[in-house]
Amino acid sequence: MANGFESNSSLAVLIDADNASPAVIEGLLAEIAKIGVASVKRIYGDWTTPNLGTWKSKLLEYSIQPIQQFRYTTGKNSTDSAMIIDAMDLLYSGHFSGFCLVSSDSDFTRLAARIRESGRSVYGFGERKTPRPFVSACDRFIYTDVFAETQETVVAKAKLPKTAKELRGDTALMTLVRSAVEATSDENGWAGLGPVGGYMNKTANDFDPRNYGFNKLSELIAAIGLFEIDRREKGVYVKDTRKK
Repeated sequence: MANGFESNSSLAVLIDADNASPAVIEGLLAEIAKIGVASVKRIYGDWTTPNLGTWKSKLLEYSIQPIQQFRYTTGKNSTDSAMIIDAMDLLYSGHFSGFCLVSSDSDFTRLAARIRESGRSVYGFGERKTPRPFVSACDRFIYTDVFAETQETVVAKAKLPKTAKELRGDTALMTLVRSAVEATSDENGWAGLGPVGGYMNKTANDFDPRNYGFNKLSELIAAIGLFEIDRREKGVYVKDTRKK
């Protein structure tokens, strides 16, 4: 899948430990490496509490800096405030072209919007329960369950690829794919896979073929069974079979 990211971009990776799982960290950082260079990696939480214990071994392994934030009041998340303040400090430093916000918390919606207003890119990572406003506030949003390392997830993912019938019955998906092909096609109806993927990412910022059980966009489109695929020297091209 074409992503259009700048591989040399300097990125600030900020992780909300209370709303992210250590099981996803390896895949998460690998995905971020496709976007750019993680110049800063910080994770926020109250490290005196036992619930963050599973994170501690990952911090040394992946060189992530833990930021301690005590919970001053029960029921209030001071971690969010610390992460937001740090993000703004990093933004004003002018050293970063993009931010990776790892959380499923809607409290970061305004932060994402503010960073984008400053001309920086925002890449969100969170669980599928992430509120829509936060997802929409990011340039791209990737659901972290595609990175999960637990055995249960591995088994589930083995069954995940959807059938052609299921894919065709997904109205939102079909509308997105057909609109992308139509918008980027030439006079003969053929569209390059790269432009198709770019259009889909801009139209639905949380689109990812892995959400449907496929590693590549070409695999997903082929599985639908309603598009002709032509592999040429210059790349892969697709065409809606309804177009003659």
